[in-house]
Amino acid sequence: MAEKKFETALARLEELVQELEKGDLPLEQSLRLFEEGIKLSRICNKCLEDAERKVEILLKDKDGNITAEPFEEES
Repeated sequence: MAEKKFETALARLEELVQELEKGDLPLEQSLRLFEEGIKLSRICNKCLEDAERKVEILLKDKDGNITAEPFEEES
């Protein structure tokens, strides 16, 4: 589910960037799209941070040795 959320948010963010780069939108609409883009970038960032934590759990044990441990997902 998180991967789908990330992919969907990233795709929409790319669409917004393309629209904003055209430069032909009214200011108010540009601001709305920019605000949506900020929200989407935060979603993407959180997904990436969660993935990074999973990787760290899989790679390091308490002694710094590489090992695999089960990941407990947050509710």
